[in-house]
Amino acid sequence: MALTPSNMINLGTLAPDFTLPDTVSKKNLSLEEIKGNKATVIMFICNHCPYVIHVMPEIVRIIEEYSSKGVAFIAISSNDIEKYPQDSPEKMKEFMAEWKLNIPYLFDESQAVAQAYDAACTPDFYIFSEDLKLKYRGRLDESRPRVEHPQPLTGKDLRGALNAILANQMVSEIQFPSMGCNIKWKVDVY
Repeated sequence: MALTPSNMINLGTLAPDFTLPDTVSKKNLSLEEIKGNKATVIMFICNHCPYVIHVMPEIVRIIEEYSSKGVAFIAISSNDIEKYPQDSPEKMKEFMAEWKLNIPYLFDESQAVAQAYDAACTPDFYIFSEDLKLKYRGRLDESRPRVEHPQPLTGKDLRGALNAILANQMVSEIQFPSMGCNIKWKVDVY
């Protein structure tokens, strides 16, 4: 596990389009089909990363709180499943069932979507406005697994950005990178 920060692409970037298979519904879904009316949260996650597992309880709470407010949540796994079979589509479906989540969990087998978003780690969070312009990228909050002086799991950074978007306010440009396991690339892209 290599601790890796987000790449922090430019705010205002238009969300790269994609169509990927959803491991839950077994349908190919496009960004246009599943984006939110008010905002879209795209999360690069995987099943086995301790950083993802650590934040999952708060991700579940945020999804429950904001889904009814016009915010769509999309999870994407881009890990190499030959080297990391625990991130296979079958295991992805089990992961969603375990967390009782009913959001798309898309499999980016070619890793082209992760590259288009310049995703670097799991978890890596992006929030796009209703017109799919990037308003936030970075961490859920300052909590980390297995640290000597743990911070509480609050989701304050992600919540703050979502609250600003929903209130038609500017999202603070002071944003911090997410930290987590590196995406497991098929070939070294960085």
